[in-house]
Amino acid sequence: MSELAPVLSAPVFAAIDCGTNAIRLLIARVDGGHVTDLVREMRTVRLGEGVDTAGEFSAAALDRTFAAAREYAVMLNNYDVKKIRFIATSASRDVTNRDAFSAGIMEIFGVEPEVISGNEEAELSYRGALSGLEVNGSVLVADIGGGSTEFVTALADGSLVSRSVNIGCVRMTERYLHSDPPTQPEIASTISDIDNQIELIKRTVPINSGTTFIGLAGSVTTIAAMALGLNEYDAEMIHGSRLGFEQVETVTGELLTMTHKERADLGFMHPGRVDVIGGGALVLRESMRILGFDQVLVSEKDLLDGVVLTLHKQSPV
Repeated sequence: MSELAPVLSAPVFAAIDCGTNAIRLLIARVDGGHVTDLVREMRTVRLGEGVDTAGEFSAAALDRTFAAAREYAVMLNNYDVKKIRFIATSASRDVTNRDAFSAGIMEIFGVEPEVISGNEEAELSYRGALSGLEVNGSVLVADIGGGSTEFVTALADGSLVSRSVNIGCVRMTERYLHSDPPTQPEIASTISDIDNQIELIKRTVPINSGTTFIGLAGSVTTIAAMALGLNEYDAEMIHGSRLGFEQVETVTGELLTMTHKERADLGFMHPGRVDVIGGGALVLRESMRILGFDQVLVSEKDLLDGVVLTLHKQSPV
């Protein structure tokens, strides 16, 4: 019993991440630097649907998001949560009607949604990713989201260098990948856009020959599930797996030649990722190709873990 006491007495924190594609919840105990999941949920609400062209959240997207948020509020009531932090990312940076979103979230949770910068998003993802993996030497973390992808690495003095670029799975799909399956011209246009942004990363983010490339978020973990030949999604098998560039290239090619129905029939595929996984796969493949990585280390730990670790660190003893 005494061995269990520190875990049982560890404080509980909650993090909510509302991105372009999904709203996610983590309720977790934090003991030192260790995060123990109590609840980890995702709902695909596509908050950023049409934002790239319209510049605002649609009423339907807000309704979907608030409905999922109310579900999460019920879950939170089941735990003695010390502190909640609600993070809003890429889509919420780009809209003119952010106030309507903020008011709805404030009413549901009683906390103000924080629209964080791409740099802060990258840093939280970096902290979260490393909390669940043992890696020696330098690392580059890539968090492939719906509207943007964040890249972050640490310098020798421990300071972080990060950059956010607007190449996410939803944004790429809405811009280019309209056919079922996508046409070669659509794919070529997507690659051109992605490559221009990754070249910027190559010029501005320090990478050396010993750097480990870590991939986060649903696009990466879904590609891992397919590369590993899983019949259903298995987070334990996916976390810490290593994929070679040829595996990523093969899976990307297969996904881009499948129809919507064929992708939906894959046992590991989350319903909310069916129509955007091709765009996410291209972001991962092109990142590895241009940055010169022959392998990606896959992490199930991400921004949510970084948020709860930060809350724990800031919390008075």
